Amino acid sequence: MAFNVPRLLQVTKKYSFFLFGPRGVGKSTLLHQLFPAERTLWIDLLDPGQEQRFSLNPSELFKVVEKLDPSISHVAIDEIQKVPKLLDVVHSLIESTSKLFILTGSSARKLKLGGANLLAGRAFVYHMHALTSLELDTRFDLDEALSFGTLPKIYSFDSSEEKQMYLQAYGNTYLKEEVWAEQLVKKIGPFRKFLEVAAQTNGKIVNFSNVARDVGVTERSVRDYFSILEDTMLGYFLEPFQHSFRKRLSQKPKFYFFDRGIVRALGRSLSVPLIPHTSAYGEAFEHFIITQVLALCSYFHSEYRLNYLRTKDDAEIDLVVERPGQPLLCIEIKSKDLIKEEDLSSFTRLTKDLPDCEAICISNERHAKRYGHVDVLPWKDALQRYFGPEWPMPASNSGNSIGEQALFVFRQSRLNFERKNL
Repeated sequence: MAFNVPRLLQVTKKYSFFLFGPRGVGKSTLLHQLFPAERTLWIDLLDPGQEQRFSLNPSELFKVVEKLDPSISHVAIDEIQKVPKLLDVVHSLIESTSKLFILTGSSARKLKLGGANLLAGRAFVYHMHALTSLELDTRFDLDEALSFGTLPKIYSFDSSEEKQMYLQAYGNTYLKEEVWAEQLVKKIGPFRKFLEVAAQTNGKIVNFSNVARDVGVTERSVRDYFSILEDTMLGYFLEPFQHSFRKRLSQKPKFYFFDRGIVRALGRSLSVPLIPHTSAYGEAFEHFIITQVLALCSYFHSEYRLNYLRTKDDAEIDLVVERPGQPLLCIEIKSKDLIKEEDLSSFTRLTKDLPDCEAICISNERHAKRYGHVDVLPWKDALQRYFGPEWPMPASNSGNSIGEQALFVFRQSRLNFERKNL
């Protein structure tokens, strides 16, 4: 069963661009919806025949584009990292023709290591993420998202067993096609073990030497492995907040996988139920919120910088958001549906020591409330208020949720955007 949902990401139709994102987040689906087949040439480098053709002779693209009908306005090349040398040809064609290029990728490693031509100034860069709760709207279910993530394909399956099989297959496909086929590691066994260990330490401060000991490889190998995860967009580091704050101690990053379902698949915990009010549930909720914030910042607030802060006595601020021209935003993430003042005592003390900061707690509470200088907010409202699109919200007397109103606004905005770019 096909699953289609409006996406928040908006891309230009008047300029060439890159679209990066992990496999399975819906890059090709979105582009096929926005760029009609009759006006677009599609080249899929996951097709072995296409990859071989352009790998052996990248200049073949010149011949293909020169023969295109004038009605073809765009050339879309899926998984451009498969043939990085094509970017030199694309560069030349952008300069010499009126065609616009759409270049997708699920890995930046070969592009980065090979010194590929990234078309500086000649192509925009977008990033796409797994589905957000705002996009899913009424179809969103928190417990399902915490257990199986929000990759679009997940919503095509009815049973938990099918979802588990898909996520396990995703992990195997990643190892086979992204890592082994691209020769990113010499031995797949240690990297497979590393994935399991990294998944089990998801959201925690990374101790590279401990991970190396558990995997049975050198610390340098572990750092290379984490670099592979970043470059293939399977995860990202959350760096410690850099500030003169006298109590800050941790200098090490945390690492988060890009999707809840994927981290559970790699950690072999898909069959383990997540029970509210447990530490595992709280960690899952925190991971989910952070991935949502990351996605929304990517779409609407690209200048925001995300960090975390931990002191020598292990007091922590889950997210510290630097917002140009606005106060520092400090976020405590708690999965409880009833937040008491004592739950925030450590967070309250820490944020008092940070001048001019705005402090909020993102929670499962149903209604907003305030303790001292800390606002406690339902998580949906907090995501929309602080990280959603900055379009004017329509007045509503119908009782619609903030998420429903935001979805209406972004649909109208997309419609207007597409009309302008046709």
